[in-house]
Amino acid sequence: MFGQRRRTQGNNQATPNDIENQNSSLEDSRGQELYQVSRVSPLRCIYRAPQRLRHAREEAYTPKLVSIGPLHHGKEDLLPMEEHKKRYLQDFLGRSRLSLNNYILKIKAQEERLRSCYMETIKFGSDDLARIILVDAAFIIEVLLRCYHKDLIDENDCVFGKPILICDIWPDLLLLENQLPFFILEELSLYLELIENCKRTSMVFLSHNFFNDCFVMPIEGTKEENEEKIRSHQVEVKHLLDLLRTLLILPIVLKSQDGQHLGTFGTSSTVTELQQAGISFKVGAGRGLLAIQFTDGILEVPKLTLLYQTEVTIRNITAFEQCEFPSDVQYVCHYVAILDCLVNTAMDVELLVHYGIVENNIGDSKNVSRLINSLGSGLMVDADYFYYSTVCQNLNDHCSSRWNKTMANLRQNYFNTPWTTLSVVAAGILLVLTFIQTVSSVISIA
Repeated sequence: MFGQRRRTQGNNQATPNDIENQNSSLEDSRGQELYQVSRVSPLRCIYRAPQRLRHAREEAYTPKLVSIGPLHHGKEDLLPMEEHKKRYLQDFLGRSRLSLNNYILKIKAQEERLRSCYMETIKFGSDDLARIILVDAAFIIEVLLRCYHKDLIDENDCVFGKPILICDIWPDLLLLENQLPFFILEELSLYLELIENCKRTSMVFLSHNFFNDCFVMPIEGTKEENEEKIRSHQVEVKHLLDLLRTLLILPIVLKSQDGQHLGTFGTSSTVTELQQAGISFKVGAGRGLLAIQFTDGILEVPKLTLLYQTEVTIRNITAFEQCEFPSDVQYVCHYVAILDCLVNTAMDVELLVHYGIVENNIGDSKNVSRLINSLGSGLMVDADYFYYSTVCQNLNDHCSSRWNKTMANLRQNYFNTPWTTLSVVAAGILLVLTFIQTVSSVISIA
């Protein structure tokens, strides 16, 4: 239907006043729309992964089995897990002092804060959002509890029993878009009454144990030690992914290297070229995954176990850093950037595997090389705040010295294979024997 046009008595045309009033009304409505845009909350910590990162690998940021929180809730391919989540909710309520309605009320009391944690506006109403948060929070808490307290797992448990779904679930729990605010997990877990032989433990402790059990990445320090560090340094944990990042960077944050941020971004040489320049490699001992250091001609790199899950977790941590933190503390992004500089070919990967620095569980060396290079695709890293500036500067200085260049040239041209090495040695021996024979002849003539 067409809208009706306003008429004045005895005249079918709109007067100038009518036009002016219509324009004024239109401007008012447009102005109201502009003012209706909500403010960006300082509490925001859960984001959609940036498109420039999604472009490299869309599926690394999308849940495969279970949705957590409102961003992916209701997707058809994730609906089968809803039944398992509801069973976990029943078990959760069975060991709690509060009823279902009481939990709903507690979540609604935190609704404004919960909504503020998400970068985008949540479209679900109050009742629906409260139910989503409760079901998903109970599921996470139960997974963490059962991962630590094995006595809580029964024979009908489809996550830890048959079929074993936990191996497929845990990567989904560490996706940036699949997070719940950590404070709601802590609050809802306060009312649980565990069986006698299950000691009450904090959400930080249980999460740390979960990370260790799932072999996500090597975390320096014990659960007790890191829980105390987080408490004593008053670190605010935003969500599970944020906690994992915090645990990975704790060693370098609490014991920072001197002389960083020199403006040197990356190394001009790959692993193969560094080896040819006389640099040795060894697996780094202690101080966590990110503790790469170069001392006395030895480059120490902590061991990296490459699985599909490792790739997904690294991609989501770097996406989180790009959204949440300033350039100077995007430590995992910096780690990915230096790996990207060091590895360009399959030979680089094979050398790292040879030295025990990389454990390859995803395919041939060429695929690993492509994977490492793709991890940095789309990342924005500020060279002025590059954490590994000192390491890169020292590596570049080593490779650019005249002596090291000469030695690198000799290794590359004359000692690059056992056969060429043997030929050079044989030629050297022949030269020495010829010299000795010549000297002997001169002496005998004299």
